[in-house]
Amino acid sequence: MGLLVDGVWQDKWYETKQSNGAFRRADSQFRNWITADGSPGPSGEAGFTAQAGRYHLYVSLACPWAHRTLIFRNLKDLQDIIDISVVHPDMLSDGWTFARDDHGATGDALFGAEFAHQIYTRADPGFSGRVTVPILWDKERKTIVSNESSEIIRMFNSAFDDLTGNTDDYWPKELREKIEVMNTKIYDSVNNGVYKCGFATSQNAYDAAVGPLFETLDWIESHLAHNRYLMGELITEADWRLFTTLIRFDPVYHLHFKCNRSRVIDYPNIWGFTRELYQWPGVAETVGMHHIVRHYHYSHDTINPNRIIPINPVLDHMEPHGRG
Repeated sequence: MGLLVDGVWQDKWYETKQSNGAFRRADSQFRNWITADGSPGPSGEAGFTAQAGRYHLYVSLACPWAHRTLIFRNLKDLQDIIDISVVHPDMLSDGWTFARDDHGATGDALFGAEFAHQIYTRADPGFSGRVTVPILWDKERKTIVSNESSEIIRMFNSAFDDLTGNTDDYWPKELREKIEVMNTKIYDSVNNGVYKCGFATSQNAYDAAVGPLFETLDWIESHLAHNRYLMGELITEADWRLFTTLIRFDPVYHLHFKCNRSRVIDYPNIWGFTRELYQWPGVAETVGMHHIVRHYHYSHDTINPNRIIPINPVLDHMEPHGRG
């Protein structure tokens, strides 16, 4: 994730720091939607029809936002419909790179590009904004459909149902209002909250983020004592959005981002919830723990300037979760 400044791709992430040292995440810029018939979605242009083999997904195994899309690709049986390229875990001066490794980095399967920023400038030669994953590419129109993970998972949830026959619905109409409330609460204080802790550059900014983070985790622990999932007995996108943060919490956020009041494993209900979702068919194979640990500790030189990779806790996500 980088920024083009005076023609040089910077490695200082895609965020800005406010004057008080707080972390602020920038908005995604490509916001088109794939739909079953090519009709326009909530934003962007029409013409992105759901078709087998037309779209390509660029992801990082380390990134929780990209991880959401990989999970939905598997949940919705889209593996043969949408192919993927996986970036290398190290994100340095040129941003995400397509170097290969032995732990899942594939190179760029479409164009043989060296860096993710080349995919953005292929879509828009004048592009000079943030370079992030996931990137959903349209081979037919030769452009980026979307780089907003929350919207990509909703496309995957329903747009391709007629092609796959998989009608599982993680965004049911009757729960959408409640899911939106839950997503907003958890995104601000947990999904993005860990980043606000980790990238804070003042004590006040850190304190302002870490308090709400653990207040929300405490609330989730209490909520899951009486509910199997965040919406009750039905698993929804809210659970999967939370899962990608929880699976990274003890290996990375607890130490690296100073989120160290408690670990996920210290919360019995959250830990059981995390293990259950990890054991969901097709999900474990989307968890690239080597990339997760390597990326955060090696790429964030402002936090870990010597790039020492810690040994990390040994966690068994396959142990029985006792959740019915």
